[in-house]
Amino acid sequence: MTARGTTDLGERSDFALIESIDQLGALVARAREALGRIIFGQDRVIDETMVTLLSGGHLLLIGVPGLGKTKLVETLGRVFGLEERRVQFTPDLMPADILGSEVLEESDAGRRHFRFIQGPVFCQLLMADEVNRASPRTQSALLQAMQEQRVSVAGHYHPLPTPFHVLATQNPLEQEGTYPLPEAQLDRFLMQVNVGYPDVEAERRVLLATTGPAEETPVRVMDGSQLLEAQRLIRHVPVGESVLAAILELVRAGRPESSPLAEVRAHVGWGPGPRASQALMRAVRARAVTHGRLAPSVDDIIALAHPVLRHRMALTFTARAEGVAIDEIIERLVARIA
Repeated sequence: MTARGTTDLGERSDFALIESIDQLGALVARAREALGRIIFGQDRVIDETMVTLLSGGHLLLIGVPGLGKTKLVETLGRVFGLEERRVQFTPDLMPADILGSEVLEESDAGRRHFRFIQGPVFCQLLMADEVNRASPRTQSALLQAMQEQRVSVAGHYHPLPTPFHVLATQNPLEQEGTYPLPEAQLDRFLMQVNVGYPDVEAERRVLLATTGPAEETPVRVMDGSQLLEAQRLIRHVPVGESVLAAILELVRAGRPESSPLAEVRAHVGWGPGPRASQALMRAVRARAVTHGRLAPSVDDIIALAHPVLRHRMALTFTARAEGVAIDEIIERLVARIA
């Protein structure tokens, strides 16, 4: 994937950039194939998950138990060659259980000092399983790590490994014993991907592949350094003025204070902020590369609008009482740029 003659992305010629994007596209195709051999019937979920990783973002997977969310995250870690850790979120989980803590030690000479013991967050791929089963206090412990890629314990900063991604799974809020995530933490997830039931053919494949004498194991396609290089390359994918204008129009129309849509002004309590525009800009670049194209189009915005916006908008109490769905509002926003 490295271009010939230079290692600096900023100095690459147009030809070298095109060559690098083509090589990355081939590598991504291999990764998608490797994931598809383990995860059946979730092509859209796989695509949106890979776009999130290539964009350098964090992902929130929502679905009822048993749909393969945890299996997807475990498989991703192996295919992308990332050091992964898993934390099962429970109501009694404390922030120190995630971040780590300082312990007092005494040397042979009798001197005492504090030593920091790293928590499971010190990895490249953190799977926060059933993240909404923990209390809001513990959920908030991930905020700094997700935004700054470092944690603060006892007044000292500790940098996290690179790349660093949080892939959290969440049960629908209708499930018993769950807590809504804080809005500030939701905004740190690049996408919210809803995982649905597989179709009958995919479920048949699941039965045959997972209940036999042996299961297929994931094949590693990339490693952490290659993923970092891919993320840097994605930032150099050119974005046309029409795509930029469509992103701005879509996001700004979702804000009730300034939206031209009566439905948004009537039903949306708060809309997407600038971080939504940034997420869309990064994600459409990555999606273009994963689909073998050199630049994104408006179709990429349409495809990614729902997972990027649905967790960055909130309905009013009246809208929820009337049965309005946030995806219906986003569909109206998408229709303006389609």
